[in-house]
Amino acid sequence: MSLQWFRVPKDIVFGEGSLEYLSTLEGKKATLVTGGSSMKRFGFLDEAKKQLEKAGMEVSIVDGVEPNPSIETVIRGGKEMEEFGPDWIIAIGGGSALDAAKIMWVYYEYPDTKFEDLVNGNFPKLRTKAKFVAIPSTSGTASEITAFSVITDTKNHIKYPLVSYEITPDIALLDANIPAKTPPHITANTGMDVMAHAIEAYVSTNATSYTDPLAMEAIKLVFKHLPIVYKDGSNIKSRECMHNASTIAGMAFTNSSLGLVHSLAHKIGGEFGITHGLANAILMPYIIEYNRKATNKFDEIEKQLEIDDIVEELKALNKKVGIPTTLKEVTEVEITEEKFNQVLDRMSKNAFEDPCTLTNPRKSSPEDVKEIYKAAFYGTTAKNI
Repeated sequence: MSLQWFRVPKDIVFGEGSLEYLSTLEGKKATLVTGGSSMKRFGFLDEAKKQLEKAGMEVSIVDGVEPNPSIETVIRGGKEMEEFGPDWIIAIGGGSALDAAKIMWVYYEYPDTKFEDLVNGNFPKLRTKAKFVAIPSTSGTASEITAFSVITDTKNHIKYPLVSYEITPDIALLDANIPAKTPPHITANTGMDVMAHAIEAYVSTNATSYTDPLAMEAIKLVFKHLPIVYKDGSNIKSRECMHNASTIAGMAFTNSSLGLVHSLAHKIGGEFGITHGLANAILMPYIIEYNRKATNKFDEIEKQLEIDDIVEELKALNKKVGIPTTLKEVTEVEITEEKFNQVLDRMSKNAFEDPCTLTNPRKSSPEDVKEIYKAAFYGTTAKNI
């Protein structure tokens, strides 16, 4: 018997001003987990704390989560929670803060957890001490809805996608006022992350009749609304559509998994520190060229969207939102040809071994992955791989 699941948080709370929902939670203590200073700077951290205090809770804060949260950070956060003893863990911020909080949750409830066990998918039963609320500040990672967390081994330069339904949040809280403060380049990168989630979920070998409609809706929403919010971040209607698209795509991919776009993005991110959504955006057209030999579902996307070529449309969308077409053109970090070629074999092997590779529509190999990386670096076609 082959069983499949469709699992999402018990509650998804959305709409402007939905931060106020925190005042309805029942408990004695809550810990807020956040990253850099943006949530504090724009007043959202204080607002969340105020709403939790209105619920009668004592509140602690775990902050300083890095853009690529490390093993050390999640263990530190777990220890801080263990000292405080929260009934609720509230993650507020970008995907990094949400991902980190999920694994802090594990270390809070089970301090002796070995990270290697989590890498191998061996997660303990959670909710013995706390429940989890995820409040995303960007419309991108969909960590608020998923059973995924990406944690970085900084010593070995490897990003580990950790997967367990245990870390699916209890409540996803979507307030479009929060991503409205996101600057254009982050809006672009996170928005294309949504597109990668949606497209990879749609063509995944684990896609089902439950995930396909969600993935397709997210693809349509991103094509329509990402250029609008990139130009005008204060357009709250389009911000709401992008925020919903992120969560809808998350509902799809957490139940269907992903593919080579994410496998390759995880590993080049670990090597060079390139932003995850930016890596996805650049890699996606090349990997679609590679995957078309194995599935007709890209034809279905083109038919639904009434377009001729999904690859060209994605390249055009990237251009509209300021994303380059090749890896060598990236400016946020330096990816020199010399360093790229130095790490290429190791990076290709690691990407092939990434869990997301398992549900890619086309069977691949480290050699194929290497050729895809080269195509995306130099801007050549991946059709002939």
